[in-house]
Amino acid sequence: MKDRGIGRIVTTAPPSPGFIGEGHTAVSVVDPKDFSRNDPFIVLMDDRIDLEPGREAGGAHPHGGFETVTFVVEGELRDRDEGTLKTGDVLWMTAGSGVIHNEHVVPLGKSRILQLWLTLPQSERWAAPRFEHIERGTVPVRSESGVEARVYSGSSGSARATTHNYVPITLIDVVLQPGAVFEQELPDSYNGFLYVLDGAVSVGKERTQLIAGQVGWLALPVPNATPVTPVCITAGDDGARVMLYAGERQGVPIVMHGPFVGESRDDIRRLSRLYTEGKMPRISELTEAMSGNRD
Repeated sequence: MKDRGIGRIVTTAPPSPGFIGEGHTAVSVVDPKDFSRNDPFIVLMDDRIDLEPGREAGGAHPHGGFETVTFVVEGELRDRDEGTLKTGDVLWMTAGSGVIHNEHVVPLGKSRILQLWLTLPQSERWAAPRFEHIERGTVPVRSESGVEARVYSGSSGSARATTHNYVPITLIDVVLQPGAVFEQELPDSYNGFLYVLDGAVSVGKERTQLIAGQVGWLALPVPNATPVTPVCITAGDDGARVMLYAGERQGVPIVMHGPFVGESRDDIRRLSRLYTEGKMPRISELTEAMSGNRD
């Protein structure tokens, strides 16, 4: 079977000042200007936060027309309504028809988070807002010789996540010991990339080298007789930690403006109007509704 190698490499820039101000730097991992190539992934930011105790990380703000997937690489962040996100936790939020979140977020010491913006299928662009807190301890793990792969979405070997998805997504945090090999099968229809957090890896039969801070976008699969193609990742001499993001292309162009994503300028104007007129629900309201449903 043919394997799927790397089609292009992006070397990220050094961290630059973030929107929170002093104590916040960020790295742009996935550029929204390249959405036509990166579909279904809109944005990925690598945020490093080190604020004085008690200082909030920004404030309440709206989103609409897409999903956010927040992964805590290290540290903890406490939100009054969304709960405490600890190292290895993920918050998967569907903004959909519009929602206001991050009303009271306080980092508990130094932290690093990856925040992905993910497009929605055309038929679900305006789905009702919702969120799912995925705790590290509940995540299925694929363990092999020298490999620990936590599956936050999709499947790997016999490990299968139960995360609610609108777009079929594979999201795996892969930790490899020196020289260890990890192989992941992906549907040929998936677009995807590897983001190296630590160490170095080589990918595919071509053994394309990726080091920490680099993004390796998967090559288009070579046509073959099977609907899936494996991606083979080999760790370097010091081991590695790699995030694998892959998902089904949606093939629908998007329009972005600030915190909103749509398919036309009219969509953006409508979302802006809902927000300014106070008609977007807050995460706190969703939390209360969810709590009521459990009682």
